[in-house]
Amino acid sequence: MAKFYGNIGFVTMKETAPGVYRPVETLRAYKGDLLNNVKRWESTEYVNDDLSLNNRISILADSFAYENFGAMKFVEQYGTRWKITAAEVQRPRIILSVGGVYNGQSN
Repeated sequence: MAKFYGNIGFVTMKETAPGVYRPVETLRAYKGDLLNNVKRWESTEYVNDDLSLNNRISILADSFAYENFGAMKFVEQYGTRWKITAAEVQRPRIILSVGGVYNGQSN
């Protein structure tokens, strides 16, 4: 089983001015195991196909991860941000399913 060490991105909404909310990104480093490591090309109507991962990552979670697992949005892996499609809590771990490239805002 391969090992994983990388950043997990949490995105929460914070009030920056009265009545104005903006997404705020928090990066936290976690370690764990890479359960599945699969890439696939998805055919699209565009010229180039989309690359998608079908990875599952089991991270050793801390209290911050348990309290904010609903705000987990992406994993940094292979120099790219990949969106988290599912997060499954199995204490003391959280198992993340990773899909396509994350295109959300960055700080």
